[in-house]
Amino acid sequence: MSSLLATTGPVLVWGTGLIGTSIALALRGGGVTVYLRDISPTSLALAADMGAGVPVDEVEEPTPALVVVAAPPDVAAGCVIEALREYPRAVVTDVASVKKNVEDAVEAAALDSDLSRYVGSHPMAGRERSGAGYAVQDLFYGQPWVIVPTARSAPESVLAVRNLAVDLGAVPLEMTPAAHDEAVAYVSHVPQLISSLLAGRLLAAPGEALALAGQGLRDTTRIASSDPRLWTAIIAGNAGPIARILDDLGDDLQLLVERLRRFDEGNPGAVGIISEVMTAGNRGQSRIPGKHGGAQRRWAEIEVMVPDQPGALAQLFGDFGTAEINIEDLTLEHASGRRFGIATIMVDPANLLQAVDELEARGWRILSSGGVE
Repeated sequence: MSSLLATTGPVLVWGTGLIGTSIALALRGGGVTVYLRDISPTSLALAADMGAGVPVDEVEEPTPALVVVAAPPDVAAGCVIEALREYPRAVVTDVASVKKNVEDAVEAAALDSDLSRYVGSHPMAGRERSGAGYAVQDLFYGQPWVIVPTARSAPESVLAVRNLAVDLGAVPLEMTPAAHDEAVAYVSHVPQLISSLLAGRLLAAPGEALALAGQGLRDTTRIASSDPRLWTAIIAGNAGPIARILDDLGDDLQLLVERLRRFDEGNPGAVGIISEVMTAGNRGQSRIPGKHGGAQRRWAEIEVMVPDQPGALAQLFGDFGTAEINIEDLTLEHASGRRFGIATIMVDPANLLQAVDELEARGWRILSSGGVE
C-alpha cells in the first residue's frame, strides 16, 4: 500500500503508549510503513496487535527515515541520543511534553553533526487514560502541534516534522523551548495539579456530601484520574515555570482566604473579593480560544433530558442530524441515583427555535432553551 501522506517511511515510533501508538495508527492509516520499539514487551505487543506497526526487532536492518520518540520526559533525551546514533540517516523528533530539559540534554550529549537531524516537538493532545489500549488514530485532528527546532536543526528536518504534524491532522506552530514550557505550564501542567489537589480534598469529604456531586465537580476533577507516574515525570521536568505560576496562584488564594475569614468575623466589606475572583475568572476564561482555534462564540443552549438506556444519546445525535442542525458543543450531566441525564447542547442561535421544535416533535423533553454560552 502506497502512502497517501507527505511523510515518507519507514517511520520508527519509539514508545508505544497513548501518544506513540496513536501516531503509529494514524501513519499506518495513511499507508506509511511503521516500526515499533518499546522497553515494555507487553505494550509493544499490544500496539502491534492493534495494527500500529511491526516491532523493529523483527525487521532486518531497519533504516527509518523518521524516528518519533514518544517516551516520558525523564527518559526522552536518552532515547533521542540513542536514536541519532543508531539511525544516522533519520530525522529524529521527540514528542515529550517538556522541551527545554530534553533539548539541553540532547545538545550536551549528541554530536554536532547529529543535531541537524533533531527537532523537538509536542502534540497538544491526550486523554485522561494512558497506554496503547486507549490510542486512537484521530487523536491529533485539529489540535496544535508545537515544533521546537534547535539552533542546529536543518530546514529539511524541520519540514519533516511539520509534515508529520499536518499528516496527522494537527496544526503546526513553532516556539522556543522556554516559551513552550511556560505555555504548557499555564494550559496543562498547573490545571492538572489544581484538579488533582481539589480531588485529593474529597478524601476528607463525608459520603453524604459526595452524594450531592453534580457536573461542576466532575468537570473540575475530570483530569485528576490521569496517570500519576507519567505526570510525576512531566511536572518534575517543568518545575520552574509551574512553581512561578503556583506562587502567583497561592497569593490569590491567600488573599481570598484572609478576606473570607474577615467576612466570617463580621466585616461585610470583605466579601467584595468574591466578586473580584469571579470577574477575573470570567475574563480569563473568555481568552480561551473557541472552536477551531478562533475567538469564542456565544452559542444557544438546549437542555434535553436523556434516558439512561442504551442508544438514547445516539438517537439524540441522530435526530439533530436528521434536522440538519450542527451540534457545536455539548456537556452531559448524570448525577448518581438518576435514571436520566441532562444533555446541554450548544447550537447556532439562528437554529435554536428549529432545534427545539424538531426535538419536541420527536418526543424529547426540553428542560430549558435560549441561554447562551
